Formats: sequence, C-alpha cells, structure tokens
Amino acid sequence: MEGYGKRAHDPYFKPPLQSAIVSEDSLASCVWVPGPVIVGAGPSGLAAAACLKNRGIPVLILEKTNCIASLWQIKTYDRLCLHLPKQFCQLPFMPFPKDYPNYPTKRQFLAYLEAYAKNFDLHPVFNTMVVKAEYDGVFGLWRVKTKVTEYVCRWLIVATGENADEVVPKIEGMNEFIGPIVHTSSYKSGDCFENKNVLVVGCGNSGMEVCLDLCNYNACPSLVVRDSLHVLPQEMLGRSTFGLSMWLLKWFPVRVVDRVLLFASNFMIGDTDRLGLNRPKLGPLELKNVSGKTPVLDVGTLAKIRSGDIKVYPGIKRLARNTVEFVDGRIEKFDAIILATGYRSNVTTWLKDTNSFFKKDGFPTKQFPEGWKGECGLYAVGFTKRGLLGTSMDAAKIAEDIVCQWNTDKKHLKSLRHQPPKLSVSIDS
Repeated sequence: MEGYGKRAHDPYFKPPLQSAIVSEDSLASCVWVPGPVIVGAGPSGLAAAACLKNRGIPVLILEKTNCIASLWQIKTYDRLCLHLPKQFCQLPFMPFPKDYPNYPTKRQFLAYLEAYAKNFDLHPVFNTMVVKAEYDGVFGLWRVKTKVTEYVCRWLIVATGENADEVVPKIEGMNEFIGPIVHTSSYKSGDCFENKNVLVVGCGNSGMEVCLDLCNYNACPSLVVRDSLHVLPQEMLGRSTFGLSMWLLKWFPVRVVDRVLLFASNFMIGDTDRLGLNRPKLGPLELKNVSGKTPVLDVGTLAKIRSGDIKVYPGIKRLARNTVEFVDGRIEKFDAIILATGYRSNVTTWLKDTNSFFKKDGFPTKQFPEGWKGECGLYAVGFTKRGLLGTSMDAAKIAEDIVCQWNTDKKHLKSLRHQPPKLSVSIDS
C-alpha cells in the first residue's frame, strides 16, 4: 500500500495485479486500478465509462448483478417504453438507430445499451458487489472492497443511481392479507391477473401504466392515490410535452411555462381533480425543480379512469384477510396488491462518505447541476433526477475533470524525468 501510495499519481506505473494473502481475515487480492473505478453498470455507469475511454482514460466497472442495466433487464414490466423521445435519452457519442420509434420499447433500449457497451469496448466485472468504499487519507487513495477483492484507485465514480433498491411501505395488516403482494420490480404483465381485482398502490408513471396493462389483460384494477400529482398528455401541439417544455424554457421563466403546460393540459385531458387526481399548488416544472417529483405523462390511463375501468381510492388504512380499508372508511375486496412505490438510492449502505457529499437519502448534498463532483476524487453520475439527459451531462463533466488531472500528472512526471540530476558537493573541514 505504501508503494501504491507513492505511485498514485504516476499514470505510467503498472504494478502486478494481485498480492499474496496476508491473513485469514484479509481479502483474497488487492488490485491497483490506474484509472477510475465505476460502481454500477447501468446507463449512468456506461455513459461515464464511454466518456472517459473516449479521452483515453482506462476504467474499471463493478456490477453486482450478471448483466448491464439490471434494473431494465430484470425489474421492469414487458410493455415499458421510454416516456421521453429518444433524442432526450441517448447516451454520449451514440444516437439511437434511425429506424427506432420516437419512444423506444424496453427491448429496443436494451439492445441500444448492449450495442453501446460493445461500441466503446466496455467490459464490466459482473457478480461483484461493493460492500464498502472509503477514502484513505494517508495515501490519498480510494479503497473499494468487494467480498474477495480490494480495488485501490485515485478516483471513484458512484453510478448505482436513484433506483437501486425497492421501496416497500409498511402497511398495517400486510401479514394478514392472503393474496399476493408484489412490488412492480417483480411485475411483468397482467397475464396472471385476468378477472381479478387488483389494487395498485402508487400513482407515478409506473403505477399508471401497470393499471393500463392490467386493463388490457381483462383484470379489474384500482389505483391508490395518496398525494397530489400532475398528469400531463405525453404530447402537445404535435410535439412531445418534454420537448415543448425544453423549447419554451429557452424563452420564458419556469412559472410562465408551467401556466402554458397546465392550460394546454386542461384543454386536452380536462380537469383531473374530478377524477380524484388533485393537482399540486406548484406547477409541474417548478415542482420538479423543488422536490424532484416527476409529472405523470398519460399514455391512455386517464381514459380508463373516466370510463370506470380503473377506480381511484385514497390512502390505505389497513389490510385484512381479503379486504382493504381506506382512510375514507370504504372497505373493498381485492385478490392481489401491486406496490408501485418506487425505489431508493443505496449509496449510504456501502460508501463511507466522511465529507458528507451524499445526504442520508443517498442523493448528493448539492443539487443539479452541481451534484456531480465531491472531494478527494469522488464523483456521482445519474443522481440529477433529470433522467438520462442529466446522466449524459454529468458523465461529460466527470470525464473532463478527470482528464485534466490525468494530463496534468503526465506533464509533471515528464518534466521530472527529463530534468537533469542536481550535483551536490560537500567540503570536509
């Protein structure tokens, strides 16, 4: 470790990859990584790695599962499509294929990511879960520990994202309910819920779309709406709502754009308050900036709510054997419950962040666009609450910052190596 510390800033130094086992309690190997270590092989990790490799910086990507983009591959439902147009979801240096639709499907997006990894020659180390990462102030290096290996590096990039672990709320009577209670991470389609009464808890984009999918499989879905939310049409005036918003923000302040969006939304989809979907006091974009709460883009669910195919209920008070009691006193029978309650960051469970770069909720302390860089070579990508567009912006900034440090070190070392040795003469008295 002392040797590694002395050579930490030498990009030409390539020590042996493994060292002998020191004791039974030590790790099986200690690996020096000359470039950054990236934790997570989702879109964020791939984007950061591609930006760095494009500038000639070697990277090591550690992924706890057996595939890239595990959230998309394993924990998403079959009918999922990108909610935003593809030009706002592409990763750096590689657009989507021209023959892809405006809103690529899950399969198309995964194919794009596989092609992206191949194009930039990215090879994550799979089935490698980081259990602890901490900064060693003595040597100025990061120690990234897995169950069998310790990786030592100068730069650490956290790319585990906003959606690492499922959020499963505690509801009174969950143990008494005899039907299945599943998170959307385990939901694939409504095929197994045909002719069943299903309660979907959560009214974000996933909850809304799962309800629509259940309708398509002849189930009888109901939706729990606990908080106020903005529902907007996916497209307005022949353009995507997101694209229109981005264009308007070039010319007008957020509150003016919000008024335009709400006026157009009320004209196109009507007053959502009448459907039990109450709008917040803040506009959709202002609310997004303040809280990170994303507006729901309607893909057909509102029509099903109006027709009565999807019923809307308030919050849950408690569960019983085969019934649900709501906070307004109503009691209804249900065969199954699907929790569309989202995900959370898990950074604080493994990163020993002594400088408080991350808050307790696992998000950077500084808000966008300043939340990508911490101290001592620590970076975060994919925590902007602004989707893949924010991810690409962070990845480019991180690469530029590391490249500057890398090139500065190389110039400094070259100057030292070409400097003639100084002679010292001593005169004995």
